[in-house]
Amino acid sequence: MKLKSIFFFLIAIVMFFCCSDSTKTTEDLDYDIDDDTIPVVYADIDFSNWKVTLPVDENNNGSPDEYQPSELVNGGYRTNTSIQPYMYDDISDSSIEFYTFPEVSTTNSSYSRTELRELINPSNSKENWTLEEGGSISGRLKLVAISEDPESSSQYHKTIVMQIHGIISIEDMATHSFSSNNGPPLIKIYWKDGYIWSHKKSLIDESTSGDDLLETSSATWADIKDNMGYVGFDEFQFRITASEARLELQLNDNEPLVYQDVSLDKWPYENYFKAGNYLGSTADGAFSKVKYYELEVTH
Repeated sequence: MKLKSIFFFLIAIVMFFCCSDSTKTTEDLDYDIDDDTIPVVYADIDFSNWKVTLPVDENNNGSPDEYQPSELVNGGYRTNTSIQPYMYDDISDSSIEFYTFPEVSTTNSSYSRTELRELINPSNSKENWTLEEGGSISGRLKLVAISEDPESSSQYHKTIVMQIHGIISIEDMATHSFSSNNGPPLIKIYWKDGYIWSHKKSLIDESTSGDDLLETSSATWADIKDNMGYVGFDEFQFRITASEARLELQLNDNEPLVYQDVSLDKWPYENYFKAGNYLGSTADGAFSKVKYYELEVTH
């Protein structure tokens, strides 16, 4: 009996010390949960091949301010006080937010934007890619907030969150002595009242050929519009895959939307990707905020 009593006494002592050790508070630990040892996680975006256009003209040159990849990489945008009001981190959910409102627009548009523009060569915006060369853009994003639109049948204003934009090639510029290399957007991905819409450029007359294809007006190229589904103000995944005479668009895990037609086969422009927040309103008080968590381009 004495041996059994001693055995249970030893067990009790061991359990006491084990339980005492497990009740340590954060003050007893080797780190403080509020200090800098907890890593900050930023949005998964590599800015090596992106420049950003802002809705303001702080340098008074008559055009929206732009910042090149070298000014964005390695967190450079975080310390630039001119970029910060319009493109900034939200570390609470590891996103980067793009804020815009009607102010300054580019030469060929009436609308303002806080938007990234792909540069496959960071030092030369004239180098772009063809559909034959192809490419893919994918992102995880969401519409955070947008102004209401009392002037139309829509509840809210609309904004473009992703694009493939056309551009006249260096060779065609030289051949035709064009003064501008601007081309139409091949694909625009809109957020409209919570729905994701695709606007894809197609020929009005599919028999158009030759140099006439480089006519950028709506008399030559017009939008085909497709409603791809509802996302509201929730985050969603979106991907565009471009290849020769073919475009594939996918929202979340939905059935992909595929375009494969004469207009794509005849598309005469080179291309670049865009992503961000391109507000489709000039109304007083209009604004929009778009978050990106992930953004990736491949070629």
